[in-house]
Amino acid sequence: MINGIWLGMIIIGFLFAAVNGRMDEFTAAVFDGAKSGVTVSFGLISVLVFWLGIMKIAEDAGLLKKIAKVLGPVVAFLFPDVPKGHPAIGYILSNMSANLLGLGNAATPMGIKAMQELQKLNPDKETATPAMCTLLALNTASITLIPATMIAIRLNYGSADPAGIVGTTLAATAVATLAAIAADRFFRRLTLLRKPPKPPSAKSGVPPLAKTTLPNSSLKG
Repeated sequence: MINGIWLGMIIIGFLFAAVNGRMDEFTAAVFDGAKSGVTVSFGLISVLVFWLGIMKIAEDAGLLKKIAKVLGPVVAFLFPDVPKGHPAIGYILSNMSANLLGLGNAATPMGIKAMQELQKLNPDKETATPAMCTLLALNTASITLIPATMIAIRLNYGSADPAGIVGTTLAATAVATLAAIAADRFFRRLTLLRKPPKPPSAKSGVPPLAKTTLPNSSLKG
């Protein structure tokens, strides 16, 4: 779907440029966009490599395990339908830890692995489970302590104070996370209320007939 949208935008832009006789401007914009994309990518690579290295050091030092212990009760509360000790819990914790450090690109693979593990617990493969919806909401509106990616972008574009957004980012992501959790709890309860009642009998759907007992006198000949 996303690829089709981008392809449609490119084709529409090309047609408008051709009709209005502005192909030179269109070509220049394409190459300028490609140049800017490469420049921004190289600026992000250095910061992401640095923070991924820090996370690796933290993992070897046991810091991530301590973070996982702190976040463990939170994950158990947010994902009550995921069995304790399931592999999905580990990936969820890694995803949340990466999001806390503002490493959206590093958090994505862990989020995908968590979704794959949650899908194994899904009885209906065509419908997302409440746990999958919760993970998506938290990953989208995760609280961020250090917005490393945004700091890298601001630094790459020559910001005088690249880290000046730390406080506002923390406040905004905290509000977003609380709103996501509240919406998730609300829809979880709404889903439980909408569940249809179980049939009286699992086999036929009809309540069993009452047994009748004949009097002893009717059996005598």
